[in-house]
Amino acid sequence: MSGVDRIIVRTENLGKAYPLPDNQWLRVFENINFELKAGELVAIMGVSGVGKTTFLNIIGGLDKPTEGRVYFEGQDLEEKTPAEIALLRNKQIGFVFQFYHLLPEFTTLENVAIPLLIGGMKKDKALSLARQALEEVGMGTRSGFRPSQLSGGEQQRVAVARALVTQPKLLLADEPTGNLDWKTGEKILQLIIELHRKKRLSSIIVTHNEKIARFCQKAYLLEAGSLKLFEGSEG
Repeated sequence: MSGVDRIIVRTENLGKAYPLPDNQWLRVFENINFELKAGELVAIMGVSGVGKTTFLNIIGGLDKPTEGRVYFEGQDLEEKTPAEIALLRNKQIGFVFQFYHLLPEFTTLENVAIPLLIGGMKKDKALSLARQALEEVGMGTRSGFRPSQLSGGEQQRVAVARALVTQPKLLLADEPTGNLDWKTGEKILQLIIELHRKKRLSSIIVTHNEKIARFCQKAYLLEAGSLKLFEGSEG
């Protein structure tokens, strides 16, 4: 497989359930078969609490499914050790969360450099690449600021820079505009789309907002435990 036909992520009969008292189970979703091709930008839609974040976390190796398999470029995550999955996340997957998750005691530059330092890169090189990443998201002049000195939109720009500083293949964005007003959120969305194209990423954006889904090439709806192509979305 080559070009746009290459599959970056594939799920096979994916299911997730949580144990409840009295031997009962809370089933979030089941039998999800999903593919993300190289270069695609897709949205996963659904109301709050339907399991969108859980689905994204399983794809990114942050959580394990109850049933089924996740394949990253043909590699079965179930067959990997926790250390191997952690390395895969660090090198190949970028995460953007709704609430930024920047470390308050560090500057924006240090926050962006953290994934590189965790990966074993020397500090000088990591900081240099972090500066470049901040420039790409329009935050080059804020490198010495701490998160508390930034607006919500600025913090999310830093979070995007941190997600992409390792040059990942896959970007997973969980409600990246959910904590922002629409005007600011739209700018963040446009930034993500621009970087998706520029860096030739394969990207999934989780959202409850149909307006955001319209910016994506394809949209899926997670509803009643199943995932289906959203009506009017490209196939």
